[in-house]
Amino acid sequence: LIVTDPRTDSQALKEASYASIPVIALCDTDSPLEHVDVCIPCNNKGKESIALLYWLLAREVQYLRGTIPRSQAWDVMVDSFFWRDPEELMAQEEMDQGWTKDAAWTAEPSGNWDDMTRAEAGDGSWDAAGGGDDWSAPAAGAAQGW
Repeated sequence: LIVTDPRTDSQALKEASYASIPVIALCDTDSPLEHVDVCIPCNNKGKESIALLYWLLAREVQYLRGTIPRSQAWDVMVDSFFWRDPEELMAQEEMDQGWTKDAAWTAEPSGNWDDMTRAEAGDGSWDAAGGGDDWSAPAAGAAQGW
Protein backbone atom coordinates (compact mmCIF):
# COMPACT_ATOMS: atom_id res chain seq x y z
CA LEU A 1 0.00 0.00 0.00
CA ILE A 2 1.34 3.44 -0.91
CA VAL A 3 -0.14 6.42 0.92
CA THR A 4 0.46 10.11 0.38
CA ASP A 5 -0.08 11.27 3.95
CA PRO A 6 -0.11 8.87 6.94
CA ARG A 7 -2.13 11.36 8.97
CA THR A 8 -5.04 11.57 6.52
CA ASP A 9 -4.84 7.88 5.54
CA SER A 10 -4.69 6.58 9.11
CA GLN A 11 -7.67 4.26 8.67
CA ALA A 12 -6.10 2.58 5.64
CA LEU A 13 -2.81 2.21 7.53
CA LYS A 14 -4.56 0.60 10.50
CA GLU A 15 -6.43 -1.89 8.30
CA ALA A 16 -3.26 -2.71 6.33
CA SER A 17 -1.49 -3.50 9.59
CA TYR A 18 -4.27 -5.97 10.54
CA ALA A 19 -3.71 -7.83 7.25
CA SER A 20 0.12 -7.56 7.42
CA ILE A 21 0.25 -5.54 4.17
CA PRO A 22 3.50 -3.59 3.77
CA VAL A 23 3.00 0.18 3.72
CA ILE A 24 5.09 2.80 1.89
CA ALA A 25 4.28 6.37 2.95
CA LEU A 26 5.28 9.79 1.70
CA CYS A 27 6.06 11.48 5.02
CA ASP A 28 6.62 15.06 6.03
CA THR A 29 8.30 16.08 9.30
CA ASP A 30 4.98 16.04 11.15
CA SER A 31 3.76 12.65 9.85
CA PRO A 32 3.11 9.84 12.33
CA LEU A 33 5.11 6.70 11.50
CA GLU A 34 2.89 4.21 13.30
CA HIS A 35 2.11 1.24 11.00
CA VAL A 36 4.45 2.62 8.27
CA ASP A 37 7.04 0.13 6.98
CA VAL A 38 8.95 2.34 4.52
CA CYS A 39 9.00 6.10 4.89
CA ILE A 40 9.96 8.36 1.98
CA PRO A 41 10.81 11.78 3.44
CA CYS A 42 9.36 14.50 1.26
CA ASN A 43 6.98 17.44 1.05
CA ASN A 44 3.58 15.80 0.89
CA LYS A 45 1.56 19.03 1.10
CA GLY A 46 1.91 20.55 -2.39
CA LYS A 47 0.29 18.96 -5.43
CA GLU A 48 3.37 19.61 -7.60
CA SER A 49 5.62 17.89 -5.07
CA ILE A 50 3.31 14.89 -4.79
CA ALA A 51 3.05 14.60 -8.57
CA LEU A 52 6.83 14.65 -8.92
CA LEU A 53 7.25 11.97 -6.25
CA TYR A 54 4.73 9.64 -7.88
CA TRP A 55 6.41 10.27 -11.24
CA LEU A 56 9.78 9.30 -9.72
CA LEU A 57 8.27 6.18 -8.13
CA ALA A 58 6.61 5.13 -11.39
CA ARG A 59 9.82 5.71 -13.35
CA GLU A 60 11.84 3.68 -10.84
CA VAL A 61 9.35 0.80 -11.05
CA GLN A 62 9.76 0.85 -14.85
CA TYR A 63 13.54 0.73 -14.43
CA LEU A 64 13.37 -2.15 -11.92
CA ARG A 65 11.00 -4.17 -14.09
CA GLY A 66 13.35 -3.73 -17.04
CA THR A 67 10.71 -2.06 -19.18
CA ILE A 68 13.03 0.84 -19.94
CA PRO A 69 16.81 0.93 -19.54
CA ARG A 70 18.44 3.49 -17.28
CA SER A 71 20.33 4.93 -20.25
CA GLN A 72 17.03 5.95 -21.88
CA ALA A 73 15.03 8.94 -20.70
CA TRP A 74 11.40 8.30 -19.77
CA ASP A 75 9.12 10.06 -22.26
CA VAL A 76 6.20 10.46 -19.83
CA MET A 77 5.79 14.06 -18.67
CA VAL A 78 5.47 14.93 -14.99
CA ASP A 79 2.32 16.89 -15.88
CA SER A 80 0.51 13.56 -16.39
CA PHE A 81 0.68 12.99 -12.63
CA PHE A 82 -1.00 16.26 -11.61
CA TRP A 83 -4.51 15.90 -10.30
CA ARG A 84 -6.86 18.26 -12.09
CA ASP A 85 -10.46 18.99 -11.19
CA PRO A 86 -12.74 17.43 -13.86
CA GLU A 87 -15.01 20.48 -13.81
CA GLU A 88 -12.01 22.73 -14.41
CA LEU A 89 -10.94 20.57 -17.36
CA MET A 90 -14.44 20.69 -18.87
CA ALA A 91 -14.55 24.48 -18.51
CA GLN A 92 -11.14 24.74 -20.20
CA GLU A 93 -12.31 22.53 -23.10
CA GLU A 94 -15.44 24.65 -23.54
CA MET A 95 -13.35 27.80 -23.67
CA ASP A 96 -10.98 26.23 -26.19
CA GLN A 97 -13.85 25.13 -28.44
CA GLY A 98 -15.63 28.50 -28.27
CA TRP A 99 -12.55 30.50 -29.22
CA THR A 100 -12.48 31.97 -32.72
CA LYS A 101 -9.99 34.25 -34.34
CA ASP A 102 -10.98 37.86 -34.07
CA ALA A 103 -10.35 40.06 -37.09
CA ALA A 104 -8.81 42.73 -34.88
CA TRP A 105 -6.10 40.33 -33.76
CA THR A 106 -5.25 39.14 -37.26
CA ALA A 107 -4.65 42.62 -38.68
CA GLU A 108 -1.17 43.52 -39.76
CA PRO A 109 0.80 45.59 -37.27
CA SER A 110 0.77 49.28 -38.02
CA GLY A 111 4.40 49.82 -37.12
CA ASN A 112 6.35 51.20 -34.23
CA TRP A 113 4.14 53.26 -31.92
CA ASP A 114 6.91 55.70 -31.05
CA ASP A 115 8.17 56.23 -34.59
CA MET A 116 8.52 60.03 -34.81
CA THR A 117 9.42 59.99 -38.51
CA ARG A 118 5.84 59.39 -39.63
CA ALA A 119 3.64 62.28 -40.73
CA GLU A 120 0.93 61.65 -38.14
CA ALA A 121 3.53 62.03 -35.38
CA GLY A 122 3.57 65.82 -35.84
CA ASP A 123 6.68 67.94 -36.19
CA GLY A 124 8.21 66.48 -33.03
CA SER A 125 9.11 69.90 -31.67
CA TRP A 126 8.35 70.97 -28.11
CA ASP A 127 8.51 74.60 -29.24
CA ALA A 128 5.50 74.27 -31.54
CA ALA A 129 2.52 76.53 -30.92
CA GLY A 130 0.17 74.96 -28.46
CA GLY A 131 -3.55 75.25 -28.02
CA GLY A 132 -3.25 78.77 -26.64
CA ASP A 133 -4.32 77.88 -23.13
CA ASP A 134 -3.63 80.53 -20.51
CA TRP A 135 -2.90 78.58 -17.36
CA SER A 136 -2.78 81.68 -15.15
CA ALA A 137 -6.37 82.68 -16.00
CA PRO A 138 -9.13 81.65 -13.55
CA ALA A 139 -11.06 78.57 -14.49
CA ALA A 140 -14.18 79.15 -16.53
CA GLY A 141 -17.34 78.78 -14.46
CA ALA A 142 -15.39 78.57 -11.20
CA ALA A 143 -17.41 79.42 -8.10
CA GLN A 144 -16.64 82.86 -6.73
CA GLY A 145 -16.08 83.48 -3.04
CA TRP A 146 -14.49 80.23 -2.04
